[in-house]
Amino acid sequence: MENITIDNMTVGNDTSVQDNETLGVWTDYTVEYKVVSVFLVSLICGVGIVGNVMVILVVLTTKHMRTPTNCYLVSLAAADLMVLTAAGLPNITDALHGQWVYGYAGCLGITYFQYLGINASSCSITAFTVERYIAICHPIKAQFLCTLSRAKKIIMLVWALTSVYCVMWLFLSDTKKLVYDNVVLLSCAYKVSRSHYLPIYFTDFAVFYVLPLMLATVLYGLIARILFLNPLPSDPKDSTKKWKKETSQGGRMISASSSSSATAASRRQVTKMLAVVVILFALLWMPYRTLVVVNSFLEKAYLDTWFLLFCRLCIYLNSAINPVIYNAMSQKFRAAFKKLCHCGPQRMEKPASYSVALTYSVIKETSNGESPDHFTTEMDELNTPTDQYLPSSILPNTKRMPYEEPSLPGSDVKA
Repeated sequence: MENITIDNMTVGNDTSVQDNETLGVWTDYTVEYKVVSVFLVSLICGVGIVGNVMVILVVLTTKHMRTPTNCYLVSLAAADLMVLTAAGLPNITDALHGQWVYGYAGCLGITYFQYLGINASSCSITAFTVERYIAICHPIKAQFLCTLSRAKKIIMLVWALTSVYCVMWLFLSDTKKLVYDNVVLLSCAYKVSRSHYLPIYFTDFAVFYVLPLMLATVLYGLIARILFLNPLPSDPKDSTKKWKKETSQGGRMISASSSSSATAASRRQVTKMLAVVVILFALLWMPYRTLVVVNSFLEKAYLDTWFLLFCRLCIYLNSAINPVIYNAMSQKFRAAFKKLCHCGPQRMEKPASYSVALTYSVIKETSNGESPDHFTTEMDELNTPTDQYLPSSILPNTKRMPYEEPSLPGSDVKA
């Protein structure tokens, strides 16, 4: 792919000039372009950096948020942060100064981290797409494959491979002097000629854009068939546990079908959210990808300044919008964000003893061999009506049955 921080004069074209040639008269960006560019890039990158940092913090600091899927979202957030800082922020200085101001070391480092973030984000999207497919379409295999420890190993492997792959950009990038009639400017460009660079670009384009989208299209199609057209595959334990008895005194019985229905709805919601992330990745990267592909076959590249800004803004928006999607489509992320910002109702740090016991009981029933992202959490349990779980002896305005022995709170709960 083309360097998205490179000077407009060098995008999609060979920048080599003879020593006795110039590039004509250089004109600075217009005031309108500088104002619009700096404002929009600063706004998008600022919101994106704050949002992705919050995603990382809520997953790392909130125990019930540490699931395999959320681990991949943390990897995606880290990659998006890298794109916003390595590609977005240098664009601001380019608009203000009209040239590269970070020197030779900055050219190599920023180009490397820019490509690393882009490629790692693509691999992270592919990873959680495969994870969702296994969890939904192969629930039995998911008990062993979709685990937290395996997700961490996959993420480490993704970052290790992309880090090694992107090392080549350290040898392909260099600073060049652009000689104009009225000024000499410094640019961060490529060492190799266009004919040598095109095979590298199209390989990168196929591996980190075309193939992930093709795979996502197929897998989400299979997932949709399971979630929306066919009944959700039943959990292996559901066949032996049709009913769950939560208390022995109240005689209340809760059907396992309601729990299965809630799980199905939760899976649909998570899958919709991840599918939106993939769709936006495809759409927001399409203008820039299309531009570079077209310029690769044109004798004179199309380098309209405003269209280049639009393409770059789409890339930055892709890295900034994911936390907004999580907040809008995930109740757990929304609650975690509010708690992190201290703008939501504060929950008790130490809930009542019977709540803890009940929560542990439910977790114990569902955690043996299941994927961690399907666990019932303490927060979820505390949101449910208490009269379904509390013994009748401690419920207000409840008449005790004749000859009924009083019981201590939580003593009738089987852990």
